[in-house]
Amino acid sequence: MKWVTRARPKTDRIACPWLIRNFIDPDAEILYVPKEQVLTVAAEQDAHSFDAPGAEYDHRDGKCTFEVLLNEYHLDDDPTLARLAEIVHAADIDEDIDTHPAGPGLLAIGLGGLDVETDDHRLLERASFVYDALYAWCRQQDAKAGV
Repeated sequence: MKWVTRARPKTDRIACPWLIRNFIDPDAEILYVPKEQVLTVAAEQDAHSFDAPGAEYDHRDGKCTFEVLLNEYHLDDDPTLARLAEIVHAADIDEDIDTHPAGPGLLAIGLGGLDVETDDHRLLERASFVYDALYAWCRQQDAKAGV
């Protein structure tokens, strides 16, 4: 399946493809397009749209798109993904930046990544390691907490 979102990903638009490929659609093809083209390309390509105004999956009820996808695909009962979602939320929702201590760091990585890598697909490839590492750390925290 194709999934389309806005170009120049930093937090949610890196976290969501990571989630999609690891837990929803392993063969997902991610398309990054200009903001004003997301819905048109989604319709033309019969793709799921995400993290863009009017997208199939976007911020809802104070939740970032990563959290919306967790809910929509019934993954929110996974305590490790729920813990990771707290970090992504803090990094992605400006007014909630201080709700998780790792949020500011993830935001810094996302913003810095935009300056380091000009190709969005290469950025996704490189940044996926960050989410692999955060997921592993969240799993360690769950094990310590006996979850």
